[in-house]
Amino acid sequence: MTELLRKTAEELGRLIAAREVSAAEVAQAHLDRIAEVEPKVNAFLHVNADAALAQARAVDERIARGEKLGPLAGVPVAHKDVFTTTGMPTTAGSKILEGWLPPYDATVTRRLREAGLVILGKTNLDEFAMGSSTENSAYGPTHNPWDLSRIPGGSSGGSSAAVAAYEAPLSTGTDTGGSIRQPAAVTGIVGMKPTYGGSSRYGLIAFASSLDTPGPFARNVLDAALLHEAFSGHDVMDSTSIAAEVPPVVEAARQADIAGLRVGVVKEFGGEGYQPGVLARFREAVDLLESLGAKVVEVSCPSFGYALPAYYLIAPSECSSNLARFDAMRYGLRVGDDGTRSAEEVMALTRAAGFGPEVKRRIMLGTYALSSGYYDAYYGQAQKVRTLIARDFDAAFHQVDVLVSPTTPTTAFPIGERADDPMAMYLADLCTIPTNLAGNAAISVPCGLADEDGLPVGLQIMAPVLGDDRCYRVGAAVEKALEDRWGGPLLAKAPAL
Repeated sequence: MTELLRKTAEELGRLIAAREVSAAEVAQAHLDRIAEVEPKVNAFLHVNADAALAQARAVDERIARGEKLGPLAGVPVAHKDVFTTTGMPTTAGSKILEGWLPPYDATVTRRLREAGLVILGKTNLDEFAMGSSTENSAYGPTHNPWDLSRIPGGSSGGSSAAVAAYEAPLSTGTDTGGSIRQPAAVTGIVGMKPTYGGSSRYGLIAFASSLDTPGPFARNVLDAALLHEAFSGHDVMDSTSIAAEVPPVVEAARQADIAGLRVGVVKEFGGEGYQPGVLARFREAVDLLESLGAKVVEVSCPSFGYALPAYYLIAPSECSSNLARFDAMRYGLRVGDDGTRSAEEVMALTRAAGFGPEVKRRIMLGTYALSSGYYDAYYGQAQKVRTLIARDFDAAFHQVDVLVSPTTPTTAFPIGERADDPMAMYLADLCTIPTNLAGNAAISVPCGLADEDGLPVGLQIMAPVLGDDRCYRVGAAVEKALEDRWGGPLLAKAPAL
């Protein structure tokens, strides 16, 4: 593997700015890596080779003219295929949008381009971001670089696998119920869910509009913070965007001092259903935080136990509404339009052919929950639970500065193991969902390997709304201490592809 691939995004940015290496060389090295490993990993749905090299050369020309660019100018990034992109197809992992070329860029896409990042291509995902394993993609599953027979998490599994396989130093994801943090945990990288409204949803193909949150993946905490800062901030095109400054995430990621910080261990996350190796690494991480000077206490959040059923009423209800736009009339797939069928028949045939089983399952669940006579009993009650969860977070953050838990109850499971058991699949997001329902910030950082299978375990750090910098501060401290102990990054322990 070329040495350039092992550089951090921050290092690559500095080298490119100093003209010690060209952005074009960096892009080509990553494109070569993609060509080498992609048949095994299937992280990408579309590789944008020619355009990526053109973007990289444009950055080199600007630097040669003496322009001062941002810290990630010329650095490659893999982009989740749920953000609209001009010049590249956007499918959301679904056949119903196969080959669709959007006429506009998502705000996240536009900000990546403005920051000078080089978009290598679009990454695989569970269809319409609905899943925890990337097995629901209409274009085949993505494989975990640690063990190709296992899942890379979901829904942003293509993005996590691309970073873990050194196909890109950075990638984008979206987190609706854990779809950044859970993939980060099981592939041994860093994944951040910003505060809801802190990153724009404009141009993000919606799954559940009150939950969807764009965020970064990286191989270390500082790189994640740099990407977070690059594409976040208020956007007038998103009605739910927060009109506030981006928290000082980069500054926080450069710190490694948590002395005196109050850390709460969530009592409700642990016990039955959790892999012993996951709990062992989590307890070690808590001990580490204490050794670094943090004050650790146990915190109870009793409503968290109802988060999973509440989420699986709220999210499908919103998806039922959002996916109604895929009607075969305006764009995307159209089946059965032979001049003999009504619009309703064409719509039904198209949706039957274009949506996969998990998407259909969630549309039906959501439509039922919203139907007359059931709305108050299901959707209305779930929203009340959501309020209780937000209150639990508020009470907890009056006692502590951050909360911690395992990111996900188990390590990466084998591809196919849970494909026919939706409830087992949904349990992968047990620890991550409460944060989405409340809208606050959370990050997953690697905290070791499970004894049973030698696969990565993630530590989840949760902070209040707009307390994103706290996640990075604690994450950076944990990362530094563990890398000192391990003698380098956790990914260095991964089997070579």
